[in-house]
Parts: sequence; C-alpha cells; structure tokens
Amino acid sequence: MNEIKEITGKELRRMQLIQLDMLIDFDRVCRRHGIKYSMDGGTMLGAVRHKGYIPWDDDADIMMLREEYEKFKAVANELNPDICWLQDHDTDPEYRWGYSKLRRTGTTFIRAGQEHMKCKTGVFVDIFPHDDVPKSVVGQIIQDIYCCCLRKILWSEVARKTESSFLWRLWFGFLSLIPVNFVFSRIRKMALKSRNDSARRARTLMFMAYARMNKDKKLPLREFYSMPKEWYLDVVDYEFEGVKLLGTRDYDARLKHQYGDYMKLPPEDQRVAHAPVSSYDFGSLHMEALT
Repeated sequence: MNEIKEITGKELRRMQLIQLDMLIDFDRVCRRHGIKYSMDGGTMLGAVRHKGYIPWDDDADIMMLREEYEKFKAVANELNPDICWLQDHDTDPEYRWGYSKLRRTGTTFIRAGQEHMKCKTGVFVDIFPHDDVPKSVVGQIIQDIYCCCLRKILWSEVARKTESSFLWRLWFGFLSLIPVNFVFSRIRKMALKSRNDSARRARTLMFMAYARMNKDKKLPLREFYSMPKEWYLDVVDYEFEGVKLLGTRDYDARLKHQYGDYMKLPPEDQRVAHAPVSSYDFGSLHMEALT
C-alpha cells in the first residue's frame, strides 16, 4: 500500500466544492424528472448542523430507493459530462462495489490500498440505492449475513493485498477467484423485488446496517437492519452550502438512527476525514479555494 496523503485545510475545501458541483448537477437532473433522493449520512448531518459540509468531512452521500435510482440511471446521460458521470458495474465493468458513485470528470482520487484496482477513479459522491428487506427480524438478520458474504467477495480484490495477516490474505485471495458477475447477479435478483409502495422497510444491501455506526446502540432490533421508506419519499429542501438540496423531512429520526445524539460534536481527535487517499489530482478546479 502506498503512503497515505492527508487532505486538509484549503485542499479539503477544494474537494468539497468539487463534490458540490456534482451534487448540484445531480439535483438538476433529478428535479427535471421528478426523481426523489435524499442527502444521507454525514451530508444530511452537515445540512442540519452546519448548513453545509461538516468542516472535516471529505465525501458526500446520496440515498435513493431502488425504484428512484433506476429512474435516475435511465436519465444519467443528462448529467453534464464536463462535471460528472455515473459509475456502477454497468458503466465500468471493473468497478466492484454494490453501490454507485458520481465521478468528477478530469480528476484523480485513488484510495489507499486500491492502487492496483482497474476501475476508473476521480473525486466522488456516493449514491446508495436502498432495497426492500424481509418483513421479519429473523429474515432481516439472515439477509444481513448473506449480504455481508457478498460484500466480502467484492472487497476481496482489495483485501487480498492489504490484510496484515497471511491467512486472511490467503482467504481473500480465494474469494477473489469468484466471478464478480455472480455477486452482481445476486444483487439484481434482490433489487428486482424492491418497490416504493411495498410495505417493507429498506436498506443498502451492499453496505453495513447504518445503525451499526450509532454509538448509543439503543435501537430496538426490529429497527436495526432497515429504515422506513418514508424517510426517502417525503423529502424537502435544505440549505447546503448556499444551494437547495433535498433531504428527508424527518431528519431528526433519520440522524438519531445513525448517530444517536447527532448535535453533539465529536472530540477534536475524532474530527478526521475517512477516505484515506494515496494519490489525487484536482486539476485546476476551484483553485480560488487556495487563495
């Protein structure tokens, strides 16, 4: 793994502004076609607590129910190609993750430990499609285990080179032999069952349950593995860096689900970025942030 480069200060602000360009263009396309989305994770928290980015945050997150995501994917060619493009396994067969990204045109951003990966890179915004989960808690637990296994197969191409233990590298080397298209066929099979109007709750199948990041850990088990769809169908405008972006109306319940006491700032030693990078190039974009 190459040396990790820390992006801080004005360079971090440049990256946030580059992502903001993508968010604005994404929002433009979605509003044109009546597609519902919500800022998510730290981006939703930033909108509520800071009216923009969390000052130390280095990424941006968008969430969409599967049906809305498929609508967006069908019109993603309307994104301004000078700004960004949609990356998933269909648009970039070397891309191995079970959620999508907007990639900033003309930039480079290589995650530490992923230098050998063949997929296209660039400053990104994560898009997390949410799919239906089983109605019963037991079914959700079984699905969670199944999805975790699929995620490990996708992750194996990274882990086989970065795990510190020889045995783990050997194990992930074995998993990396499983054709990646097998995993994506399993994801598609589950996604086909997802509907906005079904009575079931939803989650990002290829990402850990968000409640695992809740340090308070007070959620009942029936809410641990999924979230109500209303959070992502009932959306309103929020101010974010001086523009309007969509977010769940019930921001309080959504943020408590993931963060617990979300208005409490973390200790200063925990106010750090979470996308370690070994190589990046922003070109001449937002050079004014350096002046």
